[in-house]
Amino acid sequence: MQLAHMVYFTLNDPTDANVRQLVDACKKYLDGHPGVVYFSVGTLNKELARPVNDHGYQVALNVVFESREAHDQYQVAERHLQFINEQKPNWKQVRVFDSDIA
Repeated sequence: MQLAHMVYFTLNDPTDANVRQLVDACKKYLDGHPGVVYFSVGTLNKELARPVNDHGYQVALNVVFESREAHDQYQVAERHLQFINEQKPNWKQVRVFDSDIA
């Protein structure tokens, strides 16, 4: 069973430059891990403003893993841990949604 790992980052200082820097860091450190079947990172689309749209973040990361085991290996991978160590001071909030994909 595949596992979808969705992460929504709210920045302390959400300037365009800081948002771009986080997107670039996601691409550098989080793409290309073993077991990844889909990777994307992007920014909030502010034009979609229905009552159900959540605008409490600036950067969205979506990674689909081939299995729970691949996800678990990613969590302790050196590049993932380096990303967290370098980027964490810039985060006001991080929300993670993990889902099994049937």
